[in-house]
Amino acid sequence: MTTGNSNLPLVWDFIDRKKEVFTELADRVWETPETCYMEKLSAAAHREMLEAQGFKITENVAGIPTALIGEAGEGGPVIAFLGEYDALAGLSQKAGLTQQDPMTPGANGHGCGHNLLGSASLLAATALKDWLEKTGTPGRVRYYGCPAEEGGAAKAFMVRAGAFEDVDIAISWHPSNFAGVQRETSLANCRIDFTFTGRAAHASAVPELGRSALDAVELMSVGVNYMREHMPSESRIHYAVLDSGGISPNVVQAHAKVRYVVRSADLPGLFTLIERVKKVAEGAALMTETKVESTILAGVSNLVVNTPLMDVMQDVWDSMGPPPFDAADIEFAEQIRATVTPEDIAASWNQERLEQRDIPLADFILPPHAENRQMGGSTDVGDVSWVVPTVQAYGATLAVGTQLHTWQVVAQGKSPLAHKGMVSVAKAMAATGLAAMTSDQLREAAWADLKKRRKGQDYKSPIPAGAEPPVAAMTLK
Repeated sequence: MTTGNSNLPLVWDFIDRKKEVFTELADRVWETPETCYMEKLSAAAHREMLEAQGFKITENVAGIPTALIGEAGEGGPVIAFLGEYDALAGLSQKAGLTQQDPMTPGANGHGCGHNLLGSASLLAATALKDWLEKTGTPGRVRYYGCPAEEGGAAKAFMVRAGAFEDVDIAISWHPSNFAGVQRETSLANCRIDFTFTGRAAHASAVPELGRSALDAVELMSVGVNYMREHMPSESRIHYAVLDSGGISPNVVQAHAKVRYVVRSADLPGLFTLIERVKKVAEGAALMTETKVESTILAGVSNLVVNTPLMDVMQDVWDSMGPPPFDAADIEFAEQIRATVTPEDIAASWNQERLEQRDIPLADFILPPHAENRQMGGSTDVGDVSWVVPTVQAYGATLAVGTQLHTWQVVAQGKSPLAHKGMVSVAKAMAATGLAAMTSDQLREAAWADLKKRRKGQDYKSPIPAGAEPPVAAMTLK
């Protein structure tokens, strides 16, 4: 359906003409890593590129200072490309090294490759924009600059604000060990802070007067641990103590705060599990005679895949093949692989349920598989996929065996192999966008598939009414 499109070489030519400019953008974002809702420099870099490429720009989307939209074209269908540019805390690393060596100890780093993610999506959007201008075809292309994917759920806030109401098709991708179509669903999740308030007292002289908020946090942990035996096996619950009440053990802690991430296979299951966790918190407060308040900071929906769009993207990838890695790329990838464990390498293959091969870089395209697999993580792309037919690619930007959220990802983030993988996935996304732009039949089939998968359920935001984007940094994922 797509590989025979006579316009495809022109779209790819637009990408080849501008690929150096966009790899420079990826490197610029890599050099100024900023975490969840704090991506001022990265957003500015994307804004400058949008302006230079002739997009009309909307800023402060959904009240988020680092969220923006670039649009070009008139009339016709609206094809959206989703970009991200947030980094992770504590993963600073010098580029190109094959040993851990942070640029600044404790600083941020692009341990999920989002410097590449936003740049490739914007490159794909620009190529489709250039094609619209060259051919005079009615249609609009949009680039969504989306901050705070790493735990901040910015896209969920953007969906709730109506930013995707008139979009026909959405396209995104993620850095990976392999290239191909992402066919796995994701877990819905919610991020909740529980704040316990008790009463301070001298822990030795009059302990009977104290009511320990820290005890409540610890009892809540015990209660949630007992829950794990009695919840669906695919569900996940994690926590981090944000405030333990002070550093003086001879003072009964009058306040304490713990953050929980609750994950479930779908939204109904998530809402049920949240209420159970809240009851455990209330029980811990009851046992310790403290008070508890809960605040939902962010939440994301499970990802809804789309068969017609995945099939088109698969055709594109199969016609393209893997990125054109050279001998220098292979040598660097071998050096990176020497820093990971055999278990890391096996996990990369197992995640895709493929037979393990001893290769440093992917020399193939992921084959299609049944659509009932689920990845263990979560993404705010899920909220977009509930309201717009959405497809995602994997781009081969990492040595096989590299695990996300590690220094090795950051070390490869400015490498020639990462740049080649980024340009390759931009071509796959642009070709998929071209197919969606030019085929009423494909768009209609994609919407029919989305409605079927929602099974009559309307989208319900996991973020409660009144909750605002937590613009203060939240870096836990």
